[in-house]
Amino acid sequence: MPELNMVDAIHDALTTAMEADDTVMILGEDVGANGGVFRATDGLQAKFGEDRVVDTPLAEGVIAGAAVGLAIAGMTPIAEIQFLGFAHQAYHQIADQVARFRSRSQGRFNLPIVIRSPFGGGVRAPELHSDALEAQFVHCPGLKVVCPATAHDAKGLLLASIADPDPVLFLKPLRGYRLVSDEVPEDAYTVEIGKARVVRPGTDITLIGWSAGVFLAEKAADVLAKDGISAGVVDIRTLAPLDIDTIVAEVTATGRAVIVQEAAMTCGFGAEVAATLAAEAFFSLESPITRVGAPDAPYPLPGLEKMYIPDVAAVVAGAKAAMEAV
Repeated sequence: MPELNMVDAIHDALTTAMEADDTVMILGEDVGANGGVFRATDGLQAKFGEDRVVDTPLAEGVIAGAAVGLAIAGMTPIAEIQFLGFAHQAYHQIADQVARFRSRSQGRFNLPIVIRSPFGGGVRAPELHSDALEAQFVHCPGLKVVCPATAHDAKGLLLASIADPDPVLFLKPLRGYRLVSDEVPEDAYTVEIGKARVVRPGTDITLIGWSAGVFLAEKAADVLAKDGISAGVVDIRTLAPLDIDTIVAEVTATGRAVIVQEAAMTCGFGAEVAATLAAEAFFSLESPITRVGAPDAPYPLPGLEKMYIPDVAAVVAGAKAAMEAV
């Protein structure tokens, strides 16, 4: 089984889907001639033609809106927003059109749209490139939100998203595009949307994350193990729908939970996970649920990024505080 990084796994999934189904097409800024800003679509326009890999203007609302029309017309569009921070320019289309169209048309039209976009920090990107806005889109009923943390899951979840009859926002960790590598099957396969992954079991505390938060949780678990603390790690993988059963089962087993997010703390998706655990696992909790995230401030300039986004030390500190709480 070959080892691929996340960019190559996504490229493999796009190629596989386009070879299998002539309705699958890609649109977005620089996705064709340049092969995408991260080269995830490199060579696909030459292979499949300009009608199926379409360079668009720098206009995120146009990209998302065009995907709606293409899906209604029978295509399976994969739209790329170069960075999730720019998705605010398309929010009116994503929230008011993409997510609602099945309901608005009383089931007459479903929209098999995938919107791909990277997010998160760790690469010292310019302003508006790294904002973790995933919770804003989870709050759009009708839209599924997928956040893989591994190359294996990136391919499998992307193929599952393309095959899904309803719209999916597919978010990749910006720092993991080329830094994350793992074994990825050459054949087509899918990873179930709405199913979390237990990265490792634990007996003392459960660390819960998604996207780049999973990397931090795994490294924090290694540090905690040296201090005799057995920390389990759960990768949520899909925020909407959320796999409540798995996260509740893992936290019930340990009695303690730390939720890791890159977003600003207030109203981040970690708050939803915490509320869910408070409702579903309350009588199993040995200490208050802990959240680790960024401060409630605009994302800073690159030189201050390390002071803003959570790191391994912050997760370890949160876990030890939870262990000491009564």
